[in-house]
Amino acid sequence: MNIAVDIATLPAAAQKILDPKSPAPLRQMAARGIAPGLKPGEAISVIVLLSQSEDEALKTAAQATLDRLPAPLLNGALSGDLPAGVIDLLAPRYVTNAVVMEKMLALPSLASSTVADIAARASEAVAELVATNEERLLSYPAIIEKLYMNKATRMSTADRVLELAVRHKLELTGIPAYKEAAAAIVNELIVEPSPEPTPDDDLFSEVEKIAQASEIDPDAEDTHEVDETTGEENVVEKFLPLHAQIAQMSVSQRIRRAMLGNATERSLLIRDRNKLVAQAAIRSPSIQENEVTRIAASRNVTEDVLRIIANDRQWTASHQIKLNLIMNPRCPYVFAAKLVPFLREHELKALAKSKNVTGAIVKAAKQQLERKGVK
Repeated sequence: MNIAVDIATLPAAAQKILDPKSPAPLRQMAARGIAPGLKPGEAISVIVLLSQSEDEALKTAAQATLDRLPAPLLNGALSGDLPAGVIDLLAPRYVTNAVVMEKMLALPSLASSTVADIAARASEAVAELVATNEERLLSYPAIIEKLYMNKATRMSTADRVLELAVRHKLELTGIPAYKEAAAAIVNELIVEPSPEPTPDDDLFSEVEKIAQASEIDPDAEDTHEVDETTGEENVVEKFLPLHAQIAQMSVSQRIRRAMLGNATERSLLIRDRNKLVAQAAIRSPSIQENEVTRIAASRNVTEDVLRIIANDRQWTASHQIKLNLIMNPRCPYVFAAKLVPFLREHELKALAKSKNVTGAIVKAAKQQLERKGVK
């Protein structure tokens, strides 16, 4: 049994039930939530321990009980305190239940790491409860990270906890584009907590709905098309509604959507005129290699975006991404030149004759061919 609770802290009656040598019927009854003589918190602790039993029948029965704990038993347990290990196993089952979580979040033995897990999977209402305890947020910054990266967290709440982190000079490595988000939040008005969603929250949710209905396959589709006459990119008609909604967002909102949104949103936001937003899009934890491959070839993204790609070992492990960066005139020469030695001979020859790249890159290709002894 993987002990989540110190059995020695439990009463004798509970220890007897947990003893593998105890009668099987007694242990089965306890696994189903029937444990006469035990207080609610003790009974739930026993069920949690039995849910980790090596006896599959006992384990299955206990886990089923945990999934449907009787309200009187659960409320009775939450009115006092529970061992941290018990809370840790119970919490995932109630992350969307604000009534239960309000009581659980007040338990003295609740571990901060458990709160962070709750924040990552919480419903909107539960996220609001987690966000109210600023002392806890500051003492365990991972909670702020999880709240911010949870799509269910209101935009106004995400801004508030982010501003709290910036004000106290915290470094949040769990938010991929934290520097960009922190820079944006400094210039934005933070709305006081409200029991109801704000207009910004409604806009954030509306963009989520529209984006889900217009997901693209980056291998076969783009949100933009090139005007053959002017050479400029224009948003494809079917993505104009999403583009219009995003345009109404603040920089802070666009940065968060860039990190949490889907491929369609990233395709739009990677081209955002605000470099903080574009950088947040390329740092999205959901971005895929096929998206980066296309972005690396785009002449409508900023040098900052291309620089981030060129500095990422994971992305530049792809030969096609390396080639796209080198061929892209917008990629800073210092980064593109470092990638030239990785090209194949026929690619170097084509590059040495190309009129679509800078003269410096043509020269670098020729020099690499000379090093290889190729004429």
